[in-house]
Amino acid sequence: MGKSTVAEAFARSEYESYILIDFSNTSSEIKELFDDISDLREFFLKLQLHCNVTLRERRSLIIFDEVQLFPRARQAIKHLVADGRYDYLETGSLVSLHQNVKDILIPSEETRISMHPMDYEEFRWALGNSATFDLLRNWAGHPKALGDKLNRRLLRDFRVYMLTGGMPQAVAEYLEQNDFSRVDRVKREILQLYEEDFHKFDPSGKASVMFDQIPAQLTGNASRYRISSAIPHADYSKVANRVSMLRESMAANLCYRVSDPNAGLSLTLDLARFKLFTADTGLFVTLAFKDKRFAENIIYRKLMGDRLRVNLGYVYENMVAQMLTACGRQLYYHTFPTPDRKHNYEIDFLLSAGDGICPIEVKSSGYKTHASLDSFCAKYRQRIKSRYLVYTKDYAKEQDLVCLPVYLVPLLCEKLSGAL
Repeated sequence: MGKSTVAEAFARSEYESYILIDFSNTSSEIKELFDDISDLREFFLKLQLHCNVTLRERRSLIIFDEVQLFPRARQAIKHLVADGRYDYLETGSLVSLHQNVKDILIPSEETRISMHPMDYEEFRWALGNSATFDLLRNWAGHPKALGDKLNRRLLRDFRVYMLTGGMPQAVAEYLEQNDFSRVDRVKREILQLYEEDFHKFDPSGKASVMFDQIPAQLTGNASRYRISSAIPHADYSKVANRVSMLRESMAANLCYRVSDPNAGLSLTLDLARFKLFTADTGLFVTLAFKDKRFAENIIYRKLMGDRLRVNLGYVYENMVAQMLTACGRQLYYHTFPTPDRKHNYEIDFLLSAGDGICPIEVKSSGYKTHASLDSFCAKYRQRIKSRYLVYTKDYAKEQDLVCLPVYLVPLLCEKLSGAL
């Protein structure tokens, strides 16, 4: 995610001096300083000598990078913060942080910040464009049709983001090379690192298999992640810890089914019925064809070729899940039987809004029909605040249905949170 890069850039920008201790390659001499921190004056003196940096009281930052690899430093935070001389910033993997806590006291002084892939606005910044979202926020104050020409251009730009994704290395490669084959190669390397990390914590390989199966499960249009399809003869009770690992690794976003959709969505979620999305849609595009050559990945051609007649709903659904998560929303969905009880209606996402809910249906084609959304709103009309169809056409409002171009989902989150 670029945690170390962001941490160091923050230190350079906001402090007069800083020390970065990377516990993936730091010296034994620095690690030994944490054996005894009873005399912090001596501790800081030795730290400055080892790092050749002068610390200035209340004007310096100390970064513990990859702190999960050295739990004693994390435990020391309690005393270092109480001392008050300097500020501290830790980076680490959530999975490792949860596992590497044996024999240490967890510092209550930590404030956690989750770091997600670059969102679409940040991607536009990386391209040197800070105007697009400013203009869209102004538009959101008095929304109306953007016009087919403008919508198509905005959607074309958004598809580049979908294919590149928000992993900093992939974005940098796109900016330098303007070549999706090179970007895809970077994403394959990232996926390989994911696989190696999964095997570190789950030598059975089941977590890795579950992650690899995400595109196939979404393409199959199942109403939930079918565990037995990924791992034969397994059920939720046998893989619950792997599901937690995928969530905590932040490689995947979980979307839970709720049985009784209301303002308190978390009150009726079913832990055993969920969908899995990759945290980064650019990685999703590559993962879907991981075992084939880049030239065989038809998603690139279909999206960039504007072939909207081809249903790429599973890619757009993953993208919406990523954007909602980046906005701080927990993901929920709902299914309920059709009148003949032969099939199920499905609402892709549910958002809470005040004392009500907002259902969202995601479409990449066939947007003129939205039976699931209509039936859901008829069934739960007293609980509905607003209903949304997220699709690839221009903004429109049909009575109480708001039809929203997919690139506007972040602004929807801002509106519902009162930030817009």
